Amino acid sequence: MEDNIIIRVQSPDGMKKIPSTKRETASAFLKKVAKEFGFNSNGFSIYLNRNKTGEILSQNKTLSLLKIKHGDMLFLFPSGASSSSSGEVMDTATPHSSSSLPSISSSSSSSSSSSSSMIPRSFSAPQVQEDEIDQYLAKQDGKIYRNRDPQLCRHGALGKCVHCVPLEPFDEDYLNHLDPPVKHMSFHAYLRKLTGGADKGKFAALENISCKIKSGCEGHPPWPEGICTKCQPSAITLNRQKYRHVDNIMFENHTIADRFLDFWRKTGSQRMGYLYGRYTEHKDIPLGIRAEVAAIYEPPQNATQNSLELVDDPKAAAVDEIAAKLGLRKVGWIFTDLLSEDTRIGTVRFTRNHDSHYLSAEECITAGYFQNHHSNSCRLSRDGSFGSKFVTVVATGGPDNQVHFEGYQVSNQCMALVRDECLLPCKDAPELGYAKESSPEQYVPDVFYKDKDKFGNDVTFLARPLPVEYLIIDITTTFPKDPQYTFSSTQRFPIENREILGETQDFHSLATYLSQCSSTTFLDIVSDFHLLLFLVTNEVMPLRDSIGLLLDAVRTSNEDLAQTWKKSEQWATIEQLCSTVGGQPSSSLGYGAMGGPSAPASSSAMWSCLHCTFMNQPGTEHCEMCSLPRS
Repeated sequence: MEDNIIIRVQSPDGMKKIPSTKRETASAFLKKVAKEFGFNSNGFSIYLNRNKTGEILSQNKTLSLLKIKHGDMLFLFPSGASSSSSGEVMDTATPHSSSSLPSISSSSSSSSSSSSSMIPRSFSAPQVQEDEIDQYLAKQDGKIYRNRDPQLCRHGALGKCVHCVPLEPFDEDYLNHLDPPVKHMSFHAYLRKLTGGADKGKFAALENISCKIKSGCEGHPPWPEGICTKCQPSAITLNRQKYRHVDNIMFENHTIADRFLDFWRKTGSQRMGYLYGRYTEHKDIPLGIRAEVAAIYEPPQNATQNSLELVDDPKAAAVDEIAAKLGLRKVGWIFTDLLSEDTRIGTVRFTRNHDSHYLSAEECITAGYFQNHHSNSCRLSRDGSFGSKFVTVVATGGPDNQVHFEGYQVSNQCMALVRDECLLPCKDAPELGYAKESSPEQYVPDVFYKDKDKFGNDVTFLARPLPVEYLIIDITTTFPKDPQYTFSSTQRFPIENREILGETQDFHSLATYLSQCSSTTFLDIVSDFHLLLFLVTNEVMPLRDSIGLLLDAVRTSNEDLAQTWKKSEQWATIEQLCSTVGGQPSSSLGYGAMGGPSAPASSSAMWSCLHCTFMNQPGTEHCEMCSLPRS
């Protein structure tokens, strides 16, 4: 139509063509510009002239009234761009913007201007708050410093040459010569590689893969009646990912893993759990990240010797909330894949074919599902997130018939295929996946991978089927020489959701636990992840709103705070419940509310039904829930 026009908009990061009409209002046009350049409505100004005169304000006048014609050039200037100082870089909307990108500190104004254009504003995500470990690593130098080589270096002590100059953190020769060799550079080393060079990463951007048809294409009927090159997703050629978001997984001590394996040892059924811990710097790899595991939470699940099925967990939100107050977060998941070889000596059979696959296609899909739900915040991505730090640990048998812990992640390409429901497992071949074919309900782009044929030539294959090795990134899993303990309790409170073993979390087990801990300090007694979960989530006396001080005491290892909480009314009530249910006075447990002996249980105390465990009011002889007698 004659009304259709195209307006060119020039910005510091390039020019874009904005389709419009003569009758479109200035307000609607500015909204289009904001969407195209990735700004909010107040983040920029548009002028008719390059010298910032003739500003177009948000108003109801049409473009024709403003004398803007087809092909005209307008000039966009980000708000506050002219007032940025030499110490500020790129994005001034977040308090850590000056430190969240590598190698961009400078005192000269010329360096500042090049730094501030490191990433086009249309690609940056100003409101994204990156993880603390990412903010920390972004401030580090990251270079690999080498000493002067006495044989090759022919210069003085203060000189540098090719044999001793510092290496970049992404130097492949250096990584390959480490012991053991590092196949994947760290994610932050990969970012340094992107944002390095003469342009200082001006055009660097991390794009998430999409396998879905782009919406809003009006030139043809919707799929399956029509599709065009504008809305059609690109074909995907799978590549082995060169970087990884986590470089090492470390369990704080062997007790964490042993307690998790106890379920399999006693039942023969497989088990799954969530890893709670923190992300820290991994100093063995330049700019590396380590996932430290402090506890394993076992959600409700149905398990057999050959299968695992998760069920709805009503306590999931409470667990995450408690972990956050303890300074922890969900960093991954773990599952067993074990088959007993000889229960008498504790050996296991190597259940996986080590020559064919490390993870099955179904496990890769599950890992991709978890990684998509725990995405990695990243300001270099238009979407505000890129990849994931969520790890997968498999407890499986090794060639020596002992339990081994193997760590993995799936690639960002696998995450995209799983997110957009394009990947399926093969029923009879666990090491193979299958890229779905397009249907009237869903368009699926072609997925390819490259391999060598019988003559040694590189050949491209359609991913039907697909070897899952193209989707997997392996991560070393370790235990420290000197064990660490976020939770210092030496006794073991029962783990949640193990009723099948006869291990229950109730006040009977709490009374038993306290009686075993009578000689230790109060902080050590309550410093158990599963005990704290029980105190917060039990149905008789949940302490979700009144346990904050105790969680702070455990997080900071502060005995004084723990003793203060011990004197609270809540702990006195818990002791009374334990003494009543346990059939003994709390003084025998050793933990009166004020540090002294407590009164023995009497007929005036609440009592637990022996048949249904319902807590009844004092003075009653029959259970209010099941009507059975007290004795």
